[in-house]
Amino acid sequence: MKKYVFIFLLLLISKLSFSDSFDYNSFNNHGVIGLINMPTARFYDESSYGITLYNGDPDQKISLTSSPYDWMEASFFYMNIEDTQLCRNNGQGEIFCQGYKDKGFNFKVRVKEEGILPAIAIGINDIAGTGFYSSEYIVGSYGINNIDFHFGLSWGTLNGSRSSFKNPLGYISDDFYDRPDNLEDEGGQFQPSRYFSGEKASPFFGFSYAPNEKFILKFESDNTITPGKVGYQQSKSDYSFGIDFSINNNFTIGLANERDTHLSLKFVYKNNPKASKPRYEYKKSDHNKNDNKYIKLIRNLNENGIVVNKIFEDSNQIGIQMSQFMHPNLDIIDEIIRRASADAGIVKPVKKDLRIADLKAKTEYDETFRRNANLIYQKQVKKKFNYNTRLSIRPFIASREAFLKGALLIENNAEYAFRENFIFSSNLKHSIADNFDDLTIPPVDTYPAQVRSDIKEYLRGFGDGIIIGRAQFDYYLTPKKNHHLMFTGGILEEMFNGVGFEYLYYKEGSNYAIGFEVFDVQKRDYEMRFGTLDYKNITSHLNFHYRNYRRLPFDTKISFGEYLAGDEGFTIDLSRTFSNGTKFGVFASFTDVSSEQFGEGSFDKGIYFNIPVFGNSINYSWRPLTKDPGAKLIRKNTLHDLLIKFRPIN
Repeated sequence: MKKYVFIFLLLLISKLSFSDSFDYNSFNNHGVIGLINMPTARFYDESSYGITLYNGDPDQKISLTSSPYDWMEASFFYMNIEDTQLCRNNGQGEIFCQGYKDKGFNFKVRVKEEGILPAIAIGINDIAGTGFYSSEYIVGSYGINNIDFHFGLSWGTLNGSRSSFKNPLGYISDDFYDRPDNLEDEGGQFQPSRYFSGEKASPFFGFSYAPNEKFILKFESDNTITPGKVGYQQSKSDYSFGIDFSINNNFTIGLANERDTHLSLKFVYKNNPKASKPRYEYKKSDHNKNDNKYIKLIRNLNENGIVVNKIFEDSNQIGIQMSQFMHPNLDIIDEIIRRASADAGIVKPVKKDLRIADLKAKTEYDETFRRNANLIYQKQVKKKFNYNTRLSIRPFIASREAFLKGALLIENNAEYAFRENFIFSSNLKHSIADNFDDLTIPPVDTYPAQVRSDIKEYLRGFGDGIIIGRAQFDYYLTPKKNHHLMFTGGILEEMFNGVGFEYLYYKEGSNYAIGFEVFDVQKRDYEMRFGTLDYKNITSHLNFHYRNYRRLPFDTKISFGEYLAGDEGFTIDLSRTFSNGTKFGVFASFTDVSSEQFGEGSFDKGIYFNIPVFGNSINYSWRPLTKDPGAKLIRKNTLHDLLIKFRPIN
């Protein structure tokens, strides 16, 4: 009966008036742009991201998806299977049972854009997981008006079609016929021997129909293996159909009938900070009658978020030493300077010396000019205090106790500048509501030293009053051209305090930078105030940076050294930064701790993003597991991040 009611509702909605404005791209149940369970060759614009909450039978899933490019999609998922129970000791002598938890990464790239022929994409699901969702596919998509058609070939857990046939890649090599089933492994390792392998492969097809800008109707041949590794019900049909309703440009609700076995529900939040950020509008300052051109220039720049420290002038040009943190792009700064100079009646060329915490980030005039030019203006150095208080959410995903834990916090960030290059910063938190108290199951595989795996002890401390997330002093210095230093001391993060320094060689305009950092740290106690634990260590790293979007489509950072737990190895960090400040990245660390010693997950890895919102930045890092090997100090600022902050991005 429910099937026919559902079909009636779909037909009714399809009768709504058609609009030429529609977007048939949408996330499927797994956080991949697709139909219901099957993928498509569609992609959102670069810098887009999305969060998908899915409730089906028997699994529930949360997915975080990002599009660093309009031809690439990466997502991380964490899921719970209710009818697969795991039981553990909760650390208090009691047996605790809950649904099976698993996590993994999905990856998709476009290999051909749509033209006369369809768009084509290749993807891998659960690329380094346990194999519950391990699958691969090649898919094509072709749109005609408001209908989008899709067809493809799938392997792994998407190889459940009754019309499957012999794996065509087997004609290349017999190895493709053999698909290892490594579900007994802990997971977390890349297993290329499984990709696009198996005795058979399954064709699939589907389409989406957008009657207007609010609704998308979906139909697909659903190749999900049932029953299978996830424990799905035996399918009553080879097909699934559903509907997505867009509340607005950001929020979507989806309802689907999956294989005529159950109804599923999903909620999606998506955004593109790059597209939604309005173009900056120059603001002209009010002037007094007696203001000279330099005062007018200073006021114009201050009105637009640029602080003038010094002004020099000779017979040919004007030099401005300035600092600012408002605009993430040099093109905006140059336009503001041009407008501000014109409004002030300045006709000479204006050259800038942009400094960040007195580090020389961008200099257009040399020392000879500065020595010989007249000093027209010098800002009086004043101690400056800034602070903001806001509500924030602290999620904790992938705990063994529950699918999702979290806290609602009131958070204060303060900064006191003794000088431009000598700054004290603090972060205070107080939990309004949280459910961290029942995080009692002890960590496993705490090798070689417990530096991060005891995170539950720190989370339980959130309910004990005000905690200190950070209280540190930073001193910045550029003693010689291209040579930059940073000295730091205090409470550096929630788990560690200490002292240290960083050195960076960075030539202005270069794609390369190299440096090193050394920190002597001590572990904080679980109250996160001023107490400490016995653990101490010296962590150090040699850092290499490379950024050039014309050759490599991402920023690369490689670090070699000793980590917090005393293990030694290297970390690879790949990221994409946009001109509005949005940043997406992935990282992986490999140390002298073997995968067997590491345990579940095999090695440290994760994704992160930084998104500017209302003048602030939302920073979030997501690890599948919080383990000890490969753990690095969580730093507020690094020299490279500061110095490239306002560099134009190609």
